[in-house]
Amino acid sequence: MTERSYHHGNLRAALLDRAWEVVDAEGADALSLRQLARDLDVSHGASGRHFRDKQALLDALAVLGFERLNAALADAVGTAGPFADRFHAAGDAYVGFAVRHPAILRTMYSAKHHPAASAELIEVSHVAMPALVALFRAAQDAGELPPRPAEEAALVAFAAVHGVATLATDDLLDGVPWEDATAATIAAVWRGLVSPPAG
Repeated sequence: MTERSYHHGNLRAALLDRAWEVVDAEGADALSLRQLARDLDVSHGASGRHFRDKQALLDALAVLGFERLNAALADAVGTAGPFADRFHAAGDAYVGFAVRHPAILRTMYSAKHHPAASAELIEVSHVAMPALVALFRAAQDAGELPPRPAEEAALVAFAAVHGVATLATDDLLDGVPWEDATAATIAAVWRGLVSPPAG
């Protein structure tokens, strides 16, 4: 593929697609702008016009990762049915993404906390939590959950789901399928949420 094959920003998308493949398979340490340019048969200068350095590329890759994860979570919570089922679907979507793309997920959070993180990355990385808060508030309004601070419930739920995702990607589930671990974790969190608040 030649440099002339890319028009109207297609090179940026192609670089991101190739970067996703590399990080997904080998981790962020394997990523190189020069190698990406060679892979796409373009000059290093051409790739440099889209990403000034590797950190800028990782930032853009993290944005793409959060966009894809947020879309999967939105699809899960947007389904019809009881809120418990929608919460379970969202947890499955999150852990499933982590299991399929562990190096991508690590890169997303690492880039988010980098001092040079872009405003776009910070914004897209904070989409999921308000959506989870809204889900719990809607469940409370519908009478499926008792009244309690939805922000607190969302934080506990995220901590539990992210925890099982970390155990799954670090191979610490002792042979338990991640689907079973996720189901058990989500069921336990939901049981806690449906319990009347103490006092």
